Amino acid sequence: MAFGVTSPFLTHGRPALVSYQEATGYGPPSGALVIVGGRATPEILERFIELGGGASEGRFVIVPTADGNFDQNGYPRVYQHERVLASWQSLGVRNVSMLHTHSPRVADTEEFAAELGQATAVWFNGGRQRNLVDSYAGTRTLQEFHRVLERGGVIGGSSAGATIQGEYLVRSGPDGSHIVMTDEEEHHHGFEFLRRSAIDPHINTRNRWDDLTSVVQRYPHLLGIGLSEGTAIIVSGDRFEVLGESLVTVHDHTRAVSPGERPYLVLAHGDLYDMKARRIVKLGVGGVGSVWPSPAHW
Repeated sequence: MAFGVTSPFLTHGRPALVSYQEATGYGPPSGALVIVGGRATPEILERFIELGGGASEGRFVIVPTADGNFDQNGYPRVYQHERVLASWQSLGVRNVSMLHTHSPRVADTEEFAAELGQATAVWFNGGRQRNLVDSYAGTRTLQEFHRVLERGGVIGGSSAGATIQGEYLVRSGPDGSHIVMTDEEEHHHGFEFLRRSAIDPHINTRNRWDDLTSVVQRYPHLLGIGLSEGTAIIVSGDRFEVLGESLVTVHDHTRAVSPGERPYLVLAHGDLYDMKARRIVKLGVGGVGSVWPSPAHW
């Protein structure tokens, strides 16, 4: 796997990781991404499990790290396998394991990363995305996450597990998630499964509809993707399909906006968007494009 530098963002002074080939501009050339804005619904989880090889045949790895590396007393947090895996087992997933460490030194070892060697699916739980950066950025484990996609597998995640999949990492500062862009350069960069993107979850329940505008203004090469709870995008190559109950926003600084128009597109269940062309390919049954009124009326 050849990694190079294509991003202005660095992680702990090391070059940012990019996908293993440039056959696509945004999504992985093989495999798929399931990126959820919070509260993954049964429909979304069913799609993730299907993409991961099925409940009986797939090999699933669950990463709870975003929920915290240390407890309130500063001791490394211990996750119970049974609690982390229970919800997946209740869905009938047979081959499922947990992967967690607070230490990037451990994450950089062959022994720790070996858990991912046969994985067909990886899921990142919610919490704070900065915890994932602190554990896995620049390590062998991060390379193995990318190799899951290279083998045609799927990577998914909700909330912080959605944001970490992008290139620029929003809401990753130490002072809380209300700050969209932190000054901490070591927490600027996500895992770049979806390149040239900044991903923001909970846009409906936390009124974040406009927050990615400032990000794409500062970094116009990025697409800003806002996700409502109970809603996901399913990424295949440079296109994504909207799946779920509510809305997705696409912030594109290169798109001409008429006076009085929202500075972002709004997509709904069934809509298909081409990130490389930066346009809607197909409107689903609930498709709205850019013609809906302001969020106050939704």
